[in-house]
Amino acid sequence: MPGYRDLARDGEFRALFVAHVVSVAGDQFARVALTVHVFDRTASTGLTALTYALTFLPDLIGGPLLSGLADRFARKDVMVAADLARTLLLLLMAVPGTPLWALAALLVLVQFAGAPHGAARAALLPQILPDARYPLGQAALSTVTQAAQVAGFLTGGALVAMLGPGLVLVADGATFLVSAFLIGVFLLDRPAPPRPHVRAWPADLVSGARLVWGQRRLRALVALACVSGFYIVGEALAAPYAAQLGAGPAGVGAIFGAYAAGAAVGMLLVARLSEPRQLRVMPWLAIAACAVLVPAALRPGLVVSVGLFALSGAASAYHLVANTTFVRAVPDSSRGQAFGLAVTALRVSQGVGVALAGVAAETLAVHHVVAAAGALGVLAAGGSALLWRFSGPTRSDAPTRSDGSGRSDERDGPRRYGRS
Repeated sequence: MPGYRDLARDGEFRALFVAHVVSVAGDQFARVALTVHVFDRTASTGLTALTYALTFLPDLIGGPLLSGLADRFARKDVMVAADLARTLLLLLMAVPGTPLWALAALLVLVQFAGAPHGAARAALLPQILPDARYPLGQAALSTVTQAAQVAGFLTGGALVAMLGPGLVLVADGATFLVSAFLIGVFLLDRPAPPRPHVRAWPADLVSGARLVWGQRRLRALVALACVSGFYIVGEALAAPYAAQLGAGPAGVGAIFGAYAAGAAVGMLLVARLSEPRQLRVMPWLAIAACAVLVPAALRPGLVVSVGLFALSGAASAYHLVANTTFVRAVPDSSRGQAFGLAVTALRVSQGVGVALAGVAAETLAVHHVVAAAGALGVLAAGGSALLWRFSGPTRSDAPTRSDGSGRSDERDGPRRYGRS
């Protein structure tokens, strides 16, 4: 079985990995810098929170609308173009005296550019790692995302204090420039995926939606991913939860760190399992990610609570299996669009879960809200697990190979993609 050393020997993966780390960390720099910038200029908590929210909201629209670009053009070119576009937009944001409405508009465009980039990366990874290394590569990228986000937030504040928001935005633009260079120079040139029919953009969107929602196996995977809308409540309410325990800012950091550390460790462990075992434990981990939050109803102390959140984060590693299985289950020609739609469903579930939990926490004790979210999540995860159990096998249960040109290995006969 391949290990992480095998990944390190692959020049393409190394370039993709470093580019991802640099750009993710830079994103966190920008979020910190922009919120500080807006608060300094307006002294408005509401506008500052709204600005931060804008860094997430475009995913809901950009996912379904722009992810299809990764299927219409060469994916390497899509990633480079998206990185260069974000570099230019961030440099414009750093111009002194830019009106707030212009900053908000540019920020939305930056996030929109991230949708096709993420879809292209997800679709390209199985071509770079067409064998048993693919789950390990996905685990490495997912783990480093958690670490880079934490490191970016921690160092972003120090950078803003030393350099000011404007220069930090320039630094973020530079990270995307580095990413574009690494991808453009070290990734092989691959043509756009073959498309049996050239269709207009709306037809691509409809076709991608039919593909995802028309197959029970894919619907089950999306449902399992959307379970995160329940267990994310513990992270979303970290500040009031810690305050309820009298822990203060240190407690908030401990809760966030527990989720991130648990997820990182869980992904590394799950990636070491064989594929059949991964598929068997995936629904049970989805249930466990929610179930471990139910004891919060007893209002345990900070140490126990942090342990519960760490366990929830570790169990959330089932997303690694759901992600890799989903990507393998769709044809290469529709992989970007399908991935974008799945990410959108995930983001909607998380947004709705956080919003409802916030409303509930206005009238109920925070630990009761977290426990209730965990209990409801167990029911949702159980239903999703049953949907997965009875969805039946698909052609994706035997991963396709790629010769680097985007063509599937057809030695086992033609593979059909239809409704299950």
